[in-house]
Amino acid sequence: MVAHSKVSADNAVAADPRCLLDPPARDRSQARGYHGPGQPGTLQAQSNTHFRTFRSQADFSSITRASSLLDACGFYWGPLTVSAAHEKLKSEPEGTFLIRDSTQKNCFFAISVKTATGPTSIRINFQTGRFSLDGSKETFDCLFKLLEHYLSSPRKVLVTPLRKVRVQPLQELCRKSIVKTFGRENLNQIPLNPVLKDYLKSFPFQI
Repeated sequence: MVAHSKVSADNAVAADPRCLLDPPARDRSQARGYHGPGQPGTLQAQSNTHFRTFRSQADFSSITRASSLLDACGFYWGPLTVSAAHEKLKSEPEGTFLIRDSTQKNCFFAISVKTATGPTSIRINFQTGRFSLDGSKETFDCLFKLLEHYLSSPRKVLVTPLRKVRVQPLQELCRKSIVKTFGRENLNQIPLNPVLKDYLKSFPFQI
């Protein structure tokens, strides 16, 4: 993912905890893969991105999985600039948010959200296999667990994702309802055929 928005805008992180949400943009196809000791990164010679080589195969796998889930979630907007993201959120209800690529070096994703004072953006940090919002000490092993945490928070910083397609398909709504009813840890116990069970596990979140 290759960011195209202004760096100065992405650096604006407010002191208000509600603003614990950052900016973004880049092309995942250019992200450098993991290379073990002594193994040169072949993509380094192909393109000059602002991403460092992954420190471990585990980190590479975490970002790969996050990218796959983002592609399926419906509210990931890719290399959207800060100003464009804020424009989309300007007329939305408070708590509406979207995920986009971060424009910052060594940062993959960011959240833009409509707050009481208007749209703002916050970086999603990734370090040693854990995701966190810039300025927060709470970390999660999955990007979507982070989102679920803030969606369920009494502060209601995040309320509703801004999807590219406003009306979700019926099958996605059913999956969301099943995950909410049974919990993602119990999906294997549901008496369904393997195809449907795999579909449930492909995005086991209530968002």
